[in-house]
Amino acid sequence: MATENRINFWRRNAKVPGRYLKDTNPQFNNLKSKKASSFHEFARSTNDAWDIDEEEDEDFLRTPAQTSSGLHSTSTQNQQQENEAVDTETGVSHRLAPPRTEAENLQDGQEEDAECKHVNGQVVKSSSDAYLNTSSVRSTLQKQQSLPVRPIIPLVARMSDQNASGAPPMTVREKSRLDKFKQLLASPNTDLEELRKHSWSGIPREVRPITWRLLSGYLPANKERRELVLKRKRDEYFGFIEQYYHSRTDEHYKDTYRQIHIDIPRTNPLIPLFQQPVVQEVFERILFIWAIRHPASGYVQGINDLVTPFFVVFLSEFVTEDVENFEVAALPLDTRRNIEADSFWCMSKLLDGIQDNYTFAQPGIQNKVKALEELVSRIDEDIHNHFKRYEVEYLQFAFRWMNNLLMRELPLRCTIRLWDTYQAEAEGFSHFHLYVCSAFLIEWRKEILSMVDFQGLLMLLQNLPTIHWGNEEVGLLLAEAYRLKYMFADAPSHYKR
Repeated sequence: MATENRINFWRRNAKVPGRYLKDTNPQFNNLKSKKASSFHEFARSTNDAWDIDEEEDEDFLRTPAQTSSGLHSTSTQNQQQENEAVDTETGVSHRLAPPRTEAENLQDGQEEDAECKHVNGQVVKSSSDAYLNTSSVRSTLQKQQSLPVRPIIPLVARMSDQNASGAPPMTVREKSRLDKFKQLLASPNTDLEELRKHSWSGIPREVRPITWRLLSGYLPANKERRELVLKRKRDEYFGFIEQYYHSRTDEHYKDTYRQIHIDIPRTNPLIPLFQQPVVQEVFERILFIWAIRHPASGYVQGINDLVTPFFVVFLSEFVTEDVENFEVAALPLDTRRNIEADSFWCMSKLLDGIQDNYTFAQPGIQNKVKALEELVSRIDEDIHNHFKRYEVEYLQFAFRWMNNLLMRELPLRCTIRLWDTYQAEAEGFSHFHLYVCSAFLIEWRKEILSMVDFQGLLMLLQNLPTIHWGNEEVGLLLAEAYRLKYMFADAPSHYKR
């Protein structure tokens, strides 16, 4: 019945966001560990999640000589598939070079020996290879090896979207959209409704910073007033820094600052940008000032994630290369200060609409999770009953979806694209997000129903394989969320009051 409704919806409604042909979902590997049939069995039999399996660790560190015999048998049957790759974003087929002989490989290896160096007892060819050999990325790389090959997006989550440097030239349609945005932004009084309409399906990278400032309510629509407002708000923020930041070591605030200081290094740990000391200091100031200015909630774990999309978007205004590897300290001090202040105010505007998510007992999240459960029971009864059969509570996986706005489930580039639409939607973060979470859950319907134990279900829902997602997958997700909002608009009424 749900499938029939979905088909009829798109046949009847020509004006809703369009859909693309959906790729087949990657096969999710079933867990081979001992299965638990209930939450209590799972809790009793689960060890510390941070423990590293010794056998996996040894396999990862095994030298090429030790693993070559095992790889040889599989490389032959996979060689034909590797000789031809299709660019999934452009649809262009690329013929790769034929396999090389052992003699050719040996000759090339001798020429490259001069460029190699030793790291942790292993031979690597560059600093990036050395970085990938650190323990912080071992488990992630092992999981990614089983995913389909998408050569456009590297294993380490890129923040660049399709309009970033190194991407194919813009199509005629993309250039037309960019021109329309520039025309709207250049008018004496920007039509915000028209800007939201065009932003729903994604904002071009070149105009995203100014568009986000406008849609968040940080900048006025009147063009002449913008520079004055920017200067006033930036000065106001750094006035807060001078007035309050020194109090971070006071008895009253030291616990708040300590928690922020602990959480900052955990923010996107695989992206070099966020491990730079200058960036971490920016985040500490933003989060501490926000916390002491909002005593009803204070700082709550998860808010640290909400700074990152704003920081990356406002940084991209001054960076042409890949943002994730850019040295922020190379920017002029005034530029860094402006990025910091703008990130603070835009994050504050976002949190103003969902602050009950972070007050005592987090009632906003509790209500949203309950609304998600109610909505899914109406959209897909099979999934809902499957969760009940294996004692999976929505709070066990959806709490993080609401607390972090799906940022832990999606690569950062996808979050930025998602937020284009959230800022274009009325109550995007507080209301439309519910339908996005519902669509996101239904997206994994096949994998969910194939899991027949509590442990497997929970591990799946907490480790959904989205590392290779891009703009196309997010566009499909948003289109489905729009359809659900249109058909089930009364579902979350009990928490909108």
